[in-house]
Amino acid sequence: MQGIAKAFSEGGIWMYAIIIPSVFVVGIVIERFIFLFFKFNINGNAFMQQIMKLVMANNIDRAIKLCNAAPSAALAKVIKAGLIKANKGELEISNSIEEASLEVIPMVQKRTIMLTQLANIATLMGLLGTIVGLIQAFAALEQAQPEQKAALLARGIALAMATTAFGLIVAIPSLAFYLIFAALTKKITDDIDMYSLKLENLLIARIRAGGTQMSG
Repeated sequence: MQGIAKAFSEGGIWMYAIIIPSVFVVGIVIERFIFLFFKFNINGNAFMQQIMKLVMANNIDRAIKLCNAAPSAALAKVIKAGLIKANKGELEISNSIEEASLEVIPMVQKRTIMLTQLANIATLMGLLGTIVGLIQAFAALEQAQPEQKAALLARGIALAMATTAFGLIVAIPSLAFYLIFAALTKKITDDIDMYSLKLENLLIARIRAGGTQMSG
């Protein structure tokens, strides 16, 4: 801990500047973790197997109730939108699913990309601190008294190294979490695209077959 405190002190104002993006990174990571892992995510394959069985059994009401059992899941919201219009025309079913997808998918994707941007900002701030530290170091060699040169040179190099390290300490985990969240986001959005299309085709086939009566 003493080493960290010393490095932070040597980095000066640039360390505080890097803290700003790091605070945003922590907030986004916590928020995205909660939403992507616990709220938006669902076992798409198992969920849709039950939905398909209920639709083929002409039990739309129960399929809607199954969606209501997972009210925050992104896939369930889109599927429910299609099921609500199950007894309407083909165009209404398609439009309802598309509208729900356009509403839900941005909610799943938002803020994740900011982790890469904040990682870049932290890295660039660290680099700027490094440049400032090197400028101070070379200025010390040029202007300072001989007995002060070694101390000023060491201080400038310490500033350069500390800010570079802290910038990377913020940037590397940011990019790692971005990769995790981006993969999960893609999985959720791919499930929405695939299963909503399957449901749409099934509901349209059901209408064409004349199965428009809902059973409880």
